[in-house]
Amino acid sequence: MEKTYIFGHHNPDTDSVTSAIALSYFKNEIGMNTEARVLDEINKETKFVLDYFNVEEPKYLDNVKLQIKDIEYHRDYYMNGNVPIKKVYDFLIEKSITGLPIVDDNNNFFGLITLKMILTKLFDDLRHIKTSYDNILEVLNAKEILRFNNEIEGELLVGGYRSMVFVKEIELSQKNVLVVSNRPMIINYAIAEGVKNIIVVGSEPLDNECILNASRNNVNVLKTDYDTFYATKLISLANYAKNFCDIDRVICFNEKDYYNDFVDMSKKLKYNNYPIIDDNNKCLGLLRLTDLDNVNKKKVILVDHNESSQSVMGLSQAEIVEIVDRHKIGDLTTNNPINFRNMAVGSTNTIIYQLYKEKDIDIPKHIAGLMVSGILSDTLILKSPTSTLYDIEAVEELSKLAGIDYEKYGIEMFKAGTSLSGKTEKEIINTDIKTFNDGEERYCVSQVFTLDTDSILSSMDKYISVIEEMREIGDFKFVVVAITDIIKNGSYFIFTKSAKDILEAGFEIQDIKEGIYIDDVVSRKKQIVPALINGINRLK
Repeated sequence: MEKTYIFGHHNPDTDSVTSAIALSYFKNEIGMNTEARVLDEINKETKFVLDYFNVEEPKYLDNVKLQIKDIEYHRDYYMNGNVPIKKVYDFLIEKSITGLPIVDDNNNFFGLITLKMILTKLFDDLRHIKTSYDNILEVLNAKEILRFNNEIEGELLVGGYRSMVFVKEIELSQKNVLVVSNRPMIINYAIAEGVKNIIVVGSEPLDNECILNASRNNVNVLKTDYDTFYATKLISLANYAKNFCDIDRVICFNEKDYYNDFVDMSKKLKYNNYPIIDDNNKCLGLLRLTDLDNVNKKKVILVDHNESSQSVMGLSQAEIVEIVDRHKIGDLTTNNPINFRNMAVGSTNTIIYQLYKEKDIDIPKHIAGLMVSGILSDTLILKSPTSTLYDIEAVEELSKLAGIDYEKYGIEMFKAGTSLSGKTEKEIINTDIKTFNDGEERYCVSQVFTLDTDSILSSMDKYISVIEEMREIGDFKFVVVAITDIIKNGSYFIFTKSAKDILEAGFEIQDIKEGIYIDDVVSRKKQIVPALINGINRLK
């Protein structure tokens, strides 16, 4: 079953990470194959939560762009270079393809064979044979008479002359591969002249004296019922396939290469066949240009966000199968109907808790612990105005399942997560920052939860310098940083100059100063962003 990735937004907070894990567990319990992922490094608070409940951190997901491995290319379409070229030719005809990768005995990519190469090589040199004894047996449907060597190489010579003429006029050597019917005079003459490879054609049994003579001189002898004409026509097709390869002009692609990169390169190269390899040069198969329409997009489920700017790179190339979120409806669109669960609650984990109840799925202790942590984090231990009765109900039930006192645990969690030691001003601002769009211009709102607001306010000039630089580089309308004190239940504000009038209009405060404290403002979603939108609209 194909895997579906579940993940939250960039700059993941505790709610987004834990909701991804909790939803993944839920989906797997009802028969899906899912895996929780994160888009960035987790913060201290989230790490504390995962460690507390002994849960492994989700793996990092860089992007969900289409890759070659997502294309239905011709997997396992390749052959060993030691097979006869006839086997490659028959495979090309059977599969209606024009090229085939060739590999060595360790499955390492060696080269590419096309129908054009086969025809060119055969017409250029029909006489030279370089192959194995077994290949000739296979191609000529022959049987082994005498074998002294596994490798056979030489110039093809047909014993089609009258016996006396052949003996008198034809010079032979070890370099010859003789094709002849049961003509003892010619065969014995060839053995005497040092020929080491004789292919006897026709249905007539081979003369015993010839066999004894060949055995004494270590001559390889094969017998086929094909006539001289047919055997001579086929013998060139017994040559090693690797001798027909183009090894200099072949362009390979790694299965991990991106779809768009391949398309761009193939337009320049204008080839039809491309060998696909892995990181160790092992051949995986063949990609043809006609395969490009057959793709299996990566399947994803989004939690705690539904805006492309907050999501994974390459999302437009993936298949969104579901969204579970508590925020306003964003800009995402899908080609097919999906399950979209959106509720006005304080935490995405509260919605996931409802899913568990609806399906009557038992919530194990560690999952309950993660879920209640996400709710406590986003609702500031149920003090935020975003808190609802649904959140309260979920916290009470999940706390029992997790075996914690949620108020004491919540304070412990925030203490672990709000330490700012060792972080730069830029790192602190980027810990939880989101980009918004008012339809014309973009702006950023960062929220920092800490029990040590003095450490930020004492370095306010440095923070202002950082956000002014961020505004200019990112071409944002403004940047606002809210430093939220969960004990005082309010926030201090630092902002770019371009945000001053907007903050004054939005919060209806005259002459706002950097570092201003606004009581009872702790929610970015329900208080800060709506105030900023109100301010922008008033100033239009």
